[in-house]
Amino acid sequence: MKFTLIKKDNKTNARRGVLELPHGKVQTPVFMPVGTQATVKGLTPRVIEELGAEIILSNCYHLYLRPGLDIIKKAGGLHKFMGWNKPILTDSGGFQIFSLSRLREITKEGVKFQSHIDGSYHFITPEESMNIQDILGSDIRMVFDECVPYPSDYDYTCNSMKLSLEWADLCKKFHRKDTQGRALFGIVQGGFYNDLRKKCAESLIDIGFDGYALGGLSVGEPQKVMYGTARYTAQFLPEDKPRYFMGCGFTRDLLNMVEAGIDMFDCVIPTRYARNGTGFTSQGKIVVRNGIYKDDIQPLDKDCGCYTCSNFSRAYLRHLFNTNEMLGPVLLTLHNISYFLNLMKDVRDAVDNDNFYEFKNNTLTRLNEGENE
Repeated sequence: MKFTLIKKDNKTNARRGVLELPHGKVQTPVFMPVGTQATVKGLTPRVIEELGAEIILSNCYHLYLRPGLDIIKKAGGLHKFMGWNKPILTDSGGFQIFSLSRLREITKEGVKFQSHIDGSYHFITPEESMNIQDILGSDIRMVFDECVPYPSDYDYTCNSMKLSLEWADLCKKFHRKDTQGRALFGIVQGGFYNDLRKKCAESLIDIGFDGYALGGLSVGEPQKVMYGTARYTAQFLPEDKPRYFMGCGFTRDLLNMVEAGIDMFDCVIPTRYARNGTGFTSQGKIVVRNGIYKDDIQPLDKDCGCYTCSNFSRAYLRHLFNTNEMLGPVLLTLHNISYFLNLMKDVRDAVDNDNFYEFKNNTLTRLNEGENE
């Protein structure tokens, strides 16, 4: 992997860069659509590519349990299995083990957990997490770590961080066997304690990774706390390495984190909200199920040129959702993914033109004045 920092905004810490990965280049800042189970729900890979996505995210925990590694290996890796030829980032599965498994037991060696699907027991070590990602063949892999809940006391958070650092070191040693140019990112933990965040970031840098992620954020904490912790942590991360905020997906959050110098983002929000009837637009969120859109023949977003907005009205979308037609979530998912990809394209243009600060403020002003922000 190669990361080139192209430009820095002259008023903020926003950055422009490009990632060169085995399956292609990725312009940053970037929003990665989430294909947890080897699919971005509701869309074909061709549509996702046509919308402008350059990288997507999949998840080790889910793919390890179903369909299983043997099947993906037989298919020739995750890219071939899901028909996606561009870069893939895989989450190590740590967050899912701690949030979805029915029972879990954490040891120094790894985690024993019970599947949320059938109750079967499994044991994953940092080395096994790396082996899973190696079989998947992802372009960017994440270290195995523990994501502590919010709130957590200082002692628990400190001990968890130390364990995550030990696991990160083991992941790095395993990853050295890779000769295909694939990247490994470290994950900064430490809860919401600044001294732990600083110590974790510095320790990960000493180990040495291709990029660094901010983990353990967007887990229920107040927005002000999330912003403060992310900004504080970002200052300790190397300027010549990509920075990744895991699980960040609202417009306001994305813009504020770009301003703090973060380069990469992912979230299930665009697809999850679409399935529930909510579209993200330049004027705020629109819940198309609502009765006020019954005879509204405007496009979902007048400033959007996606297939959905170019061909269908709010009234039609409402009709699809209220008759439980599967086309409704599909069209809304297409629009939402398009919205976030185009938002990041506009962000990149703004940084290139040294007007990110104005772009951010103008965008947030429109959202504040919108009908459903």
